[in-house]
Amino acid sequence: MRAINFFGRRPIIFLDSNRSFSAVGFCTVVKRTIIISNGAAGAENQCLGLVRALGLSHQQTIYHVTRPTGGINKWLRWLPVSVHRRLNDITNLTYSDLKAQMAFGSMVLPISAAKKGYSSSLEADARMTFETIRDGPVLVVASGRDTISVASSLKRLAPESVFLVQIQHPRSRMNRFDLVITPRHDYYGLTAQGQKEIAWFLRWLITPSKPERHVVLTIGALHRFDSTTLAVASSAWHDELASLSKPLLVVNIGGPTGNCEYGTELANELVSSLKKVIWSCGSIRISFSRRTPKKVSDIVMQELGDNLKVQIWNGKDSNPHLGNLAWADAFLITADSISMLSEACSTGKPVYVIGSELCKWKFSEFHRSLKERGAVRTFTGREDISNVWRYPPLNDTAEAANRVVEALAERGLVLHP
Repeated sequence: MRAINFFGRRPIIFLDSNRSFSAVGFCTVVKRTIIISNGAAGAENQCLGLVRALGLSHQQTIYHVTRPTGGINKWLRWLPVSVHRRLNDITNLTYSDLKAQMAFGSMVLPISAAKKGYSSSLEADARMTFETIRDGPVLVVASGRDTISVASSLKRLAPESVFLVQIQHPRSRMNRFDLVITPRHDYYGLTAQGQKEIAWFLRWLITPSKPERHVVLTIGALHRFDSTTLAVASSAWHDELASLSKPLLVVNIGGPTGNCEYGTELANELVSSLKKVIWSCGSIRISFSRRTPKKVSDIVMQELGDNLKVQIWNGKDSNPHLGNLAWADAFLITADSISMLSEACSTGKPVYVIGSELCKWKFSEFHRSLKERGAVRTFTGREDISNVWRYPPLNDTAEAANRVVEALAERGLVLHP
């Protein structure tokens, strides 16, 4: 059976009516999505959250772009991922590989070198490309610097079949993407204050130009935790958390970053302030992230581990993060984590932040925007946690999904119902 469909306002004819193209008036239905991730939880969760908001979680395929690890590779992460891979393959060449290349004057990596890790990523890229072209229109969602080259290559190889959404600003060659979703604070370098903080000849390296039409600006990071997810989590964690005394203060502790540096001083300030407000808490649950330095977690454990009102996650049992989001009455979060703050601020519950004065560059702009919105308050140790205050919850993920739907419609595309 011959089926005629329209993609990008141009007719495309397929002989097989079972393909993913389905005629709906002058629109083509997109039934699948491919997520390209760098493997980092923060980046991948943004992709998963957007795809979930679009209703395509049941039709998603995830590919990971990986870098070589071990040895000097940790010092080479500033290189483009393709260059990093090739350099690693060259350094892993055996003597016989080198001898063979010298004999034939070849600069192509031999099979033995490819088998040491590079071939697997090439095969994944090839499978991804084949599926993309073979099965009709697909939504590709990528996040993180390492995914840019792979995602844009797919768009270039199959421009009529790929609608490409890049999360986090790619910094250059914006025409490679159909849509870019990035926080407003990525443009901090364009502000008067931002330009004071960086030399003019370096601005082009780290500061994007003014937002183009296909750039969607958010306040924080996208995430997976919508009202439905939290309702399910509330039920799943009911037996463990429902009996805790109220109000429940959830404390999420991250780790220092280049733009939010801190150490034991902040840890001591945190526990000291918590001791001052514990009278107003029914219970406190504390969690550390994978980035939390041991010297920080040790201080918290030593100072608060024996308090009967305090529960500290040991990192061994099931991660309580989702249950904590659902059951918390208020949050206290270290300033380094944009993701954790974005998730907490999407609940509409009171969010206290500690350490924001230690943040610089675009992190300071992010905290300023949250405070202006009334979503966060600086934690001082003088709070009454039972006091509730309101603000418009962050809704970045749903708003970004709406923009994706609009952009797809402009191309004559609709999502699978």
